[in-house]
Amino acid sequence: MIPREQARHWEHPALPGVDLLHARYIRHTFPRHAHDGYVIAAITGGVEGIGLPDGAERAGTGGVVLINPETPHTAYAGTEEGWAYRVLYPTRQVVAAVAAEISLPRGTPAFTTTVLHDPATARMIADVHAAAERDNALAADTCLRLLVARLLTRHGAGPVAARGRQGGRDVAARAREMLTARLAEPPSLEQLAAEFGTSPFALLRAFKAVYGLPPHAWLTGERVKAARQLLEAGVAPATAATAVGFTDQPHLNRHFTRIVGVPPGAYQRERKNVQDLAPGAS
Repeated sequence: MIPREQARHWEHPALPGVDLLHARYIRHTFPRHAHDGYVIAAITGGVEGIGLPDGAERAGTGGVVLINPETPHTAYAGTEEGWAYRVLYPTRQVVAAVAAEISLPRGTPAFTTTVLHDPATARMIADVHAAAERDNALAADTCLRLLVARLLTRHGAGPVAARGRQGGRDVAARAREMLTARLAEPPSLEQLAAEFGTSPFALLRAFKAVYGLPPHAWLTGERVKAARQLLEAGVAPATAATAVGFTDQPHLNRHFTRIVGVPPGAYQRERKNVQDLAPGAS
């Protein structure tokens, strides 16, 4: 029997600042995108392919995948049977707090490797999931801190310098601010370039050098991120879609599922379940 795709993207009240994904994918592919925080994944079956700025990597069963904040990447099946994995998405603040406790330099730590074959660490990632699924708050928090400390000690480094030349970084940052402020009705590339006194191609090149994505692809990721916040607040998917600049709900569904790994409705239901389980919920 051919296995079917399935995914659960959720969070637990005991792990603030950490999203969890437990999934098996066969045909699903994640387009080039980036996260504000980290990706820490344990491959539990099959092979995952990861497309990175410096080339492609593959991770099989027992492998661990580490991706730093704002690192553009893709993910896809490395074999016909796809891949299964358990993923943690901790924020910068969560990782930085552990780094401070183990006396690493201040700033956003960076992992120095992307793929490693380390079944013991992969089991630790699975342990965080298992504890959260059992609703064991003490174990979930403990396992998470031990895992992050282990990874930072073995594969961590101090803050990484920003990419791109200073002038290009400044223009790219200002363009990013404008796109963020006008998420639903963004200016064209030509309008952006004119605003900052540069050419469209120069702006495109600077933006991609700094953020790893062209402005339109980066904007799609930001719209999905904004939609996630609205869905978590209880806004209906159709309303969230138009609020962040997607044409309609199917438009949101397509991009949201490709980037997050689950449809907006499933994502929102999991968030509602977490709120119902939180201490003090009525």
